[in-house]
Amino acid sequence: MPQEPADERSAPEGERPASRGERPAAGGPRAWSGRAGARAFAAVDAATDWLVGYPFVFRALAERSRAGGVLLDFGCGPGTVAEHAARRLGMRVVGVDASPDMLALARERGTPDAEYHLVTKGRADGLSDGCADAAMCNHVLASLPDERTVLGVFGEIRRLLRPGAPLVLLTTDPAGSGIEYASLKVGEPGVTYAPGRPMTVRLRRTDGTWQTMPNHAWPPGAISALLERAGFTPVAQHHPTPDEAEGVADPAHAHSRDWAAERHRPPLVVTVALRP
Repeated sequence: MPQEPADERSAPEGERPASRGERPAAGGPRAWSGRAGARAFAAVDAATDWLVGYPFVFRALAERSRAGGVLLDFGCGPGTVAEHAARRLGMRVVGVDASPDMLALARERGTPDAEYHLVTKGRADGLSDGCADAAMCNHVLASLPDERTVLGVFGEIRRLLRPGAPLVLLTTDPAGSGIEYASLKVGEPGVTYAPGRPMTVRLRRTDGTWQTMPNHAWPPGAISALLERAGFTPVAQHHPTPDEAEGVADPAHAHSRDWAAERHRPPLVVTVALRP
């Protein structure tokens, strides 16, 4: 089957040594920093995300937004997921990210009618209040260490959304700690992670090796509570399963393996909230 697109995960500060079969993240303390780090990021596999993650984000957006509207991709990375969203939803993408190098890669993709803006001190440069008809935010919370920072991101997304617009979040559930999924390993076996607690995530690269990243745990309940504090309502959450992916994900990808771990405990959470 064709190579699945790269993961759009945002990476935080810090790095721990890699174990056998794993690569340290490129670029030292800021794994995805600089041009080389951004390109290394684009080489991360995302098989699990393209089965029980992004397709369900697109479905949730399609159910709550309209073709021709503006889709905000907050933490867009190199723009891979934004490009797919634009094509599937028929929406004009406005991507924002705190990394100029990620934005440079996103612009190189040449997604029609897409525009990209830098986030400076928590605010998206050059974007007015209520400019977006919908928003997605994929794997960004993993890089945020505390409630104040998460609330800051939610507040900026709320500023950019028009009233009544949906926000769809994709996150990794720390309850799946210690399980090896097709393209990620979350945390350590037997560990329960409180909100914001450091949690190692290992991402499979396209060459089959594993890349180790220090992330932060944000359980579904904590995310729901923080969204409500930030002024979003109502909130619905869903753990997509491989069986549900039939008819949602790419059929060839859905049948490319048995997805045993993903069936045992679905690793990803799709959270939908509305801006009042």
